[in-house]
Amino acid sequence: MNNMVTGACFFLATILVFAITKLVYKKIPSPFTLPIFLTSVFFVLLLVTTDFSYSDYWNGGKWIDQFLGPVVVALALPLYRQLELIKRYARTILTGVFAGSVVGVLTGIIGVKLLGFENIIIYTVAAKSVTTPVALSITETAHGNLALAAVFVMIAGISGAMFGPLILKICRVTHPVARGIGIGTASHAIGTSKALELGELEGSVSALSMTISAVFVSFLVPLFLVFV
Repeated sequence: MNNMVTGACFFLATILVFAITKLVYKKIPSPFTLPIFLTSVFFVLLLVTTDFSYSDYWNGGKWIDQFLGPVVVALALPLYRQLELIKRYARTILTGVFAGSVVGVLTGIIGVKLLGFENIIIYTVAAKSVTTPVALSITETAHGNLALAAVFVMIAGISGAMFGPLILKICRVTHPVARGIGIGTASHAIGTSKALELGELEGSVSALSMTISAVFVSFLVPLFLVFV
């Protein structure tokens, strides 16, 4: 089977599996039936239990990846619709995102340090809470492992989408701006897609928080790594 056919099969399979998992999520709404989680688990198991490699999957997966940029840009629409309200809460958003960025970086560094891993893992996990391109750029500058960094970013995003709304509910965080700040700062674009399900304002603030967080973390990671 040549690369193009393999890629086309995986491309179509990804869309089909995601569509099926969306139906499952509608029937059984739960953090563990979230479409992106179930789809990821399905293909991980498929690659582990068959002779297909990740390179085979990426022949088709890269086509889906091309849509990532336009999707992120499309987040500007709900942001524009809520612009006046966002301006009103500008100071709150900046303060909340900065605090969340500091916590996101420190929890990664301190957690890995306490577990006794080598410094390269610390350099790799520090930027876990920002969107993939930014996280990889920061990790490369810090001389971390780029492949592992991508995994940590995915874990942060998927876990935030799965458990973020539940944690906010337990903590009785009900204001849409606060919810958007929390999800966007902790779990970037994947979390933002979940925030949009909660409401347009949550999604707009989450998209903005994701962007601001990337800027803050770009400065915070090199600063904190000096003390490692």
